Amino acid sequence: MLKLIPFCSKPGPLRQKLHTHVALTGVERTFAPSDIIVSKTDPKGVITYANKIFLDVAQLTERQAIGAAHSIVRHPDMPRAVFALLWSRLQAGQEIFAYVLNMASSGDHYWVHAHVTPTFGADDQIIGYHSNRRVPTRSAVDAIAPIYRELKAIEDRAANRADGLKNSVERLHAILRNVGVSYDQYVFSLAS
Repeated sequence: MLKLIPFCSKPGPLRQKLHTHVALTGVERTFAPSDIIVSKTDPKGVITYANKIFLDVAQLTERQAIGAAHSIVRHPDMPRAVFALLWSRLQAGQEIFAYVLNMASSGDHYWVHAHVTPTFGADDQIIGYHSNRRVPTRSAVDAIAPIYRELKAIEDRAANRADGLKNSVERLHAILRNVGVSYDQYVFSLAS
């Protein structure tokens, strides 16, 4: 069954709350292992820079990307628990590596192994974020995809979004406890 999701159709800073619907295609996009997707955002996650590879893989123009929330590429099947962990780490001034399922403007999807870091100003305050994404190994995607499906199902069946997120985060921590590793150790174990 196709899912219809909102996709902002207005370009850059002129973006308004006008949406079209993008049907998920089930088609996976890939990019070369030597390519690196790069983007930068302000502290609120609004894109300030996107390289050509980002634009090509996400099927966006520079005008569509710059000024848009980075969530413009968020796939609706990506669990919020992973983003909660990501934002918690970044706002604490720490880097994070994560496997992320993204969505192109066509409704196609693509997996990335992301490295996201805060950018600090002269006063040591966070002034934005920088993300480099590479092609993940197929074995990493095969290992993480069922976990993400489980977390997303937990979020979806909760009575409300807050409970869904709380339950999903608790399950993610339980999974890590069960395998006896930290989040970072687990992510790095999948990269090899």
